Amino acid sequence: MSLRDRLKTLIAETGPLSVAQYMTACLYDPQGGYYATRPALGARGDFITAPLVSQMFGELIGVWAVAAWEQMGRPARLRLVEMGPGDGTLMSDLLRAVRRAPEFLKAADIWLVEVSEPLKARQAEQLGAGVRWAGALHEVPDGAPLLLIANELLDCLPARQFVRTATGWAEQVIGLDAEGELAFGLTATPAASLLPDAPPGAVFEQSAAQAALGAELGRRVVADGGAALLIDYGRAEPGFGDTLQALHRHEKVDPLETPGEADLTVHADFPAVLEAARRQEAQTAILTQASFLAAMGIGARAEALLRASPGRSGSLGRQLHRLVGAEEMGELFKAACIHSPGWTPPGFEDCDP
Repeated sequence: MSLRDRLKTLIAETGPLSVAQYMTACLYDPQGGYYATRPALGARGDFITAPLVSQMFGELIGVWAVAAWEQMGRPARLRLVEMGPGDGTLMSDLLRAVRRAPEFLKAADIWLVEVSEPLKARQAEQLGAGVRWAGALHEVPDGAPLLLIANELLDCLPARQFVRTATGWAEQVIGLDAEGELAFGLTATPAASLLPDAPPGAVFEQSAAQAALGAELGRRVVADGGAALLIDYGRAEPGFGDTLQALHRHEKVDPLETPGEADLTVHADFPAVLEAARRQEAQTAILTQASFLAAMGIGARAEALLRASPGRSGSLGRQLHRLVGAEEMGELFKAACIHSPGWTPPGFEDCDP
């Protein structure tokens, strides 16, 4: 039975699903979930991420990691962790960039946190020996400083949606229409009194999973030292908006049309993630992807690549624009840092918490 049919049966038997429950099923159901069975990254897939746009992205995160390690006092043991590592390209580019820092590599215990078996196989092909896998962050041993990278992870953590109606807040859910097909609807919510004031028609998204990750990262870096770098598309200030989308072959499709066959995402709620980390006494900072990559030296890196390959000027220019252009990834994507108290990781020295 298809995931679509199983969801329809479940709803008929138990009632509507929240948007968060629906996202979880569509992305992670063992038999039909997108990441569990058919993740398709890259130009020929459903979506493209920054590491697949250009080698510069992963290389500069490598620069960030080494500089952060040095600011931490060059600890002899270090957990270097990537959560949601895609096909392994980012970590591959990072490791190539840090070859000139052999002491960093000697200190680094490399872990990939991944739940998708197909993606684990692709990561193993990219990276070979020398890395270990975990299904969740808590499975990565503690007791050593942490440097964690997560690019486009928050957006695939499920969120609930609430809609402000003329009579108050209601939760958006997925139920069945008169023909028995999947359809959006509204239901009363006991959380209404906890939601912010807003005009009718406003949509408020709330992701317990994103906030929980922020809290876990905050606890981890406060206990062991270190920093987590989270890069994703989303807002830097609290706000409203319906950001649920499904992507198939780089085109937006109906999120209810083909459950499990398209990537389903919401914007990262950085305010909630960073607030959850600060409640654990961690420190935080946030800036745009363009500002972060500029601070890490993307202009100089592009010039170096151009000198090495003059014939690539057109492609390098397009890659650079895609990563930092205001109308591309540069402004919509943010780089947020959660770190232990008493220091400021590289790139974030001049930004507000």
